[in-house]
Amino acid sequence: MALELKQNLRLSQQLVMTPQLQQAIKLLQLSRLELVDLIRTEVEQNPLLEEPAEGSEAELNEVPAEMVPILNESIEASELSVERPPDAQPDLKKAAEGDINRSEIDWEQYLDNYQTQHTAPSGSGGSSLDDMPSFEASLTRAKDLTEHLIEQLRMARLTKEEEQVGALIIGNLNRDGYLEIDKDLSIDGDGEGMTGRCDPVLTLALQSGCTAGTAEKVLKRIQRFDPVGCACRDLRECLLVQAHHFVTDGEGKDNPDAELLPAIIGKHLKSVETKKYSAIAKDLHVALDEVVAAIKLLSRLEPKPGRLYNGDEPQYITPDVYIMKVGDGYHTVLNDDGLSKLRISNHYRNALKDGANKGATKEFIQEKMRSAVWLIRSIHQRQRTIVKVTDSIIKFQRDFLDKGIAYLKPLILRDVAEDIGMHESTVSRVTTNKYVHTQQGIYELKFFFNSSISRVGGEDIASEAVKNQIKQIVAKEPADKPFSDQKIVEILRSQNVDIARRTVAKYREVLGILPSSKRKRYF
Repeated sequence: MALELKQNLRLSQQLVMTPQLQQAIKLLQLSRLELVDLIRTEVEQNPLLEEPAEGSEAELNEVPAEMVPILNESIEASELSVERPPDAQPDLKKAAEGDINRSEIDWEQYLDNYQTQHTAPSGSGGSSLDDMPSFEASLTRAKDLTEHLIEQLRMARLTKEEEQVGALIIGNLNRDGYLEIDKDLSIDGDGEGMTGRCDPVLTLALQSGCTAGTAEKVLKRIQRFDPVGCACRDLRECLLVQAHHFVTDGEGKDNPDAELLPAIIGKHLKSVETKKYSAIAKDLHVALDEVVAAIKLLSRLEPKPGRLYNGDEPQYITPDVYIMKVGDGYHTVLNDDGLSKLRISNHYRNALKDGANKGATKEFIQEKMRSAVWLIRSIHQRQRTIVKVTDSIIKFQRDFLDKGIAYLKPLILRDVAEDIGMHESTVSRVTTNKYVHTQQGIYELKFFFNSSISRVGGEDIASEAVKNQIKQIVAKEPADKPFSDQKIVEILRSQNVDIARRTVAKYREVLGILPSSKRKRYF
């Protein structure tokens, strides 16, 4: 068989992913926060992009009187809001006609009056200094765990060496308050190397240059700081420290049930997890009621004492779209709050029209112009696509919007894609990390797409509706005899839901519900 080279002509069609198309696809799957960051970055990098609200107030002094009503309407359309005192609202019409001369305003007297209205004493009708918030309430951030413990360390009347060891201990605490030090220690001295597994206390002593007894003493002292249980090496030690504090110094000093806590934590913590209370009572030679009462006190201890001062602020979900009920119908309303309304700068647009700029300057402006226009179009296309997808979801999930999650219907991406005439991948990108506000609550758009579970003698039911039924069944079960997975299957079948036991176990794990053996409650 001979090998030879030939030239052939062939026509074919292929999709070329241009940078503009890649940007448009990327914008579809961005969340709201990511889109805000992207817009802010593009405005900083592209001089042709600007926000309509910027500079609107500065342009009022340069326009003729006949343009004032038009400018006033444009400001209202761009939702420009500038906070001013009640007596300082400018009259645009009078300013254009020359009735108000800003140079004649006594600004010092105006500021004095404005401050007097906001800081007047109680006798003059304003708010007094006693009504002002305290200094602690005006702090910009909350105190974290390290600062809280360091403050107590400085007030503990320790020696300078002990304070250094204490600062080293506090500096090695994780966000839950546990002591974390690398146990692999390598020490070089006198020409010899030593590598081994060391206790954290010994590691601290070697790093600070003090004795192990001093490090252990300071560690025990810090463990009694507020919150009690910090600087412990594991969960067992953390609970033991809190238990001893609860018995000796806390409210359990005169409680006989609290005397069992150290023994239960020290020897039977695994049995507490599996709720083998009878085995604990048999080993400790006490009644079962006493063990149950002691474990009830154990549930009041904090397994992660440091999380009270972690300083993480909650991140609230801002919906991308609202579904509003008007009369008997539902309407989709985009949430544009916080999103900058971009436009092309008139300065650079006029510079491009004049033709004075040539060469590299003109090419730079044209490139930035194309980039800005494509970004604005991509954002508008993204918003329109979200509205289309939401309107289609309203068609399929009307019963859910009216009656609740029990009436959620099975839905797949193909159904919505065929309804709006788009590809499934586009619908998938649009519904990723997007949230919608409904009468039933705030949900991710992906929530409405779920598999179906067959019903006996009826239409299929959505998997999310079945999860909700399982949650309600577990909430109503007896505390001393929780339902097993097979029992839940039988209850669901009595409600005309045909489901397998392994599916119930899967949904139970997704919902964070423990098995029946661990759901049993004695109190």
